[in-house]
Amino acid sequence: MKYITDFHIHSKYSRATSRDMDIPTIAQYAKIKGIDIVATGDWTHQAWLTHLKKNLKPLGNGLLKYDNIYFILSTEISCIYKKGDKTRKIHNLIIAPDFKTIEKINKKLNQIGNLKSDGRPILGLDAKDLAKIALNASKDCIVIPAHIWTPWFSLFGDKSGFDTIEECFEELTPYIHAMETGLSSDPGMNWRWSKLDNITLISNSDAHSPRKMGREANILELEKLSYKNIYKAVCGKHLKLKSNNKLIKTLEFFPQEGKYHFDGHRACNICLTPIQTKKHKYICPKCKRPVTVGVMHRVDALSDRPGNKQGSTLKKPQNAAPYKNLIPLEEIIANSYGMGPNTKTVAKEYNNLISNFKNEFNILLNTPRRYLQSAVLNPNIAEGIMRVRKGKVYISPGYDGEYGKISIFTKQEQGFGKKQAALF
Repeated sequence: MKYITDFHIHSKYSRATSRDMDIPTIAQYAKIKGIDIVATGDWTHQAWLTHLKKNLKPLGNGLLKYDNIYFILSTEISCIYKKGDKTRKIHNLIIAPDFKTIEKINKKLNQIGNLKSDGRPILGLDAKDLAKIALNASKDCIVIPAHIWTPWFSLFGDKSGFDTIEECFEELTPYIHAMETGLSSDPGMNWRWSKLDNITLISNSDAHSPRKMGREANILELEKLSYKNIYKAVCGKHLKLKSNNKLIKTLEFFPQEGKYHFDGHRACNICLTPIQTKKHKYICPKCKRPVTVGVMHRVDALSDRPGNKQGSTLKKPQNAAPYKNLIPLEEIIANSYGMGPNTKTVAKEYNNLISNFKNEFNILLNTPRRYLQSAVLNPNIAEGIMRVRKGKVYISPGYDGEYGKISIFTKQEQGFGKKQAALF
């Protein structure tokens, strides 16, 4: 059976996170989005862990449940440490099979740093040692380097990362079975590096608010719903397991929409391709300070296979799971009208579509055009969804912390949507 999963979100106890990120609200939005299995997030924080134990019902199979939504114990930890004469800043996801394992890990981490100040704790801990703590607590833990290409806090990031997996995890490298591609890259870009061929490439939302849940996700095929089978699906490719549990597809941002896709300097409104950055010798042409080197540049630097103009591989590796680039439904509606996503018009159309077609993923992936057209006030919305399915969009790439800007319709087409909104 197929399950849509999001293994990376945050609770209300994480910095810069919505106060609405509690279990009842997370479950509510998982239904709206169409997510079957969602991360708990932040189980290193004692107040959140108490909330999890109070609200979630353990099923005895390594998963938990609230209001017909399944939860998996996953958290993100920020490691900042010195290695090889360079300060490293690496974010890792730890997925655990039960509360007992979590208690063991938290006991060790409490001896190293403060787990109370932030739902995503910052620890002076080598990423390899974090992996060792997790795997010593339970061999069934899954250690996943998060958003592996982003400049500031990732395994391969330009500012503080490494050039190989082995440099970071050393003798524990064989235990790193999966990696998270992040919003600014997709599998097509990652396939350009042969070192990742046996790694399962997953995608998650890293949501800090309910509305951002599921902006990236995974579709797993599981023989039976259990933590053990999720482990096989996520880790099986690297371990060469013969199993019917597997990742069958990831659902992705268009990577150009991610806020670190290209190079640049946000303060000067300067966005550069990797070629332009090299031409300017990595210096902002306006203020003469170093630019932030983005994901595409970093992929180009480490990859050993050619790419197309969009930076994706020319050939899909054998046994790699396919992917689908999507744009969140609220953004499609907003672009259809030529207005912001946080408007009453957009909310009305969104809620109407959800009430008619069950959830957002069903709308974006499956609902036929004729049904969409019969349900919306603005016919641009149905057209917009079709264009996104076909990849017929233009996005001005994100850079240096600035999200990319989406364009699905021309100004004239958007104008029609505004007239429709005014009419109704």
